[in-house]
Amino acid sequence: MRRRSFVSNTALATLATLTARTGLAADAKAKPAKLATVAPDGTPWSDQLNEFKKRVEKVAGDRLKVETFIGGVLGDENVTANETKRGAIQLWGGSTGALATLIPELALFELPYIFRTPEEADLVMDVVLYDDIKKLLNSRGLTMMFWAENGYRSFGTNFGPVKNPAAFVGKKMRSQESDVHIEMYRALGASPVPISVTEVLTALQTGVVDGFDNTPLFTFAASWHQGIKNGHYTLAEAIYQPGIVVANKDWFEKLPADIQKAFLEDQAGEAKRGREAVRMIGPELVANFEANKIKVHTLTEAEKDVMAKACEPAHEKWLAGKGKSAATMVKKAKDAIAAHRAKKKTK
Repeated sequence: MRRRSFVSNTALATLATLTARTGLAADAKAKPAKLATVAPDGTPWSDQLNEFKKRVEKVAGDRLKVETFIGGVLGDENVTANETKRGAIQLWGGSTGALATLIPELALFELPYIFRTPEEADLVMDVVLYDDIKKLLNSRGLTMMFWAENGYRSFGTNFGPVKNPAAFVGKKMRSQESDVHIEMYRALGASPVPISVTEVLTALQTGVVDGFDNTPLFTFAASWHQGIKNGHYTLAEAIYQPGIVVANKDWFEKLPADIQKAFLEDQAGEAKRGREAVRMIGPELVANFEANKIKVHTLTEAEKDVMAKACEPAHEKWLAGKGKSAATMVKKAKDAIAAHRAKKKTK
């Protein structure tokens, strides 16, 4: 009897050890991994996340299922980012601005006018700071899956075009709930009003705010254009906003090695496909503003220079108190951008 009990208990212990070592967690079968995003359905973002999910599940088989929650159904970006870090949500896709509420250094990518071209953004994200960001996320309990893209954020307004800082004075502008966005509006003379994504349209329609900034793609995907009927959209391209997909580190590291590999094996390819999909439809979306009786205004490079100069204090205020890590990364980014621009001038 003792021998039978010993053998039984040993077998159970061995099974438990193998389960822990191989990551074959029982709850991975019973409880699908949650992937949260505010990206609306039918957008390049949601399409990419669904394809990503399929690719991983093809490798995982019945060991792991990923359930995508599109359009903010689990909460806004800030809430779901925090839940992902905490482990209640396993995977998250959103803007660096939202994730910066947990990891402030990420907001450096959204300093106004730091990137004047997509090429500059790609260089810094993919080469100059890629390893730094992966290590940073890892140290804060997250594992990087891949970069995505929201794109260049410009201004939608009910009161007229905004071609210079004077146009913002006295206006209430919806700001993303991020200190770098808030500081940008203050530098331009506007009154920033932080509002979550799901509440913006109502705020525009009821006059709580006079305008907002976001990309043409997100503006139409979230129906914010309905809040500026007969209004204006100024292509100021003030903030380039990356997207990013991350996983809870503790959850991810318990997965079997082959499933981890499936998540990570095409990070560069995922980033490239996501950017191409967003950038490809940009001109078509800008044309849609006119079709919706919203006047489009495009800033000249000289006008962008004036706006960029006005936003310089936002860089300084954001950087204050962020620590050595943020200062080092900002310097690396700006040095690389300066070198890139100098190289282009000599060609």
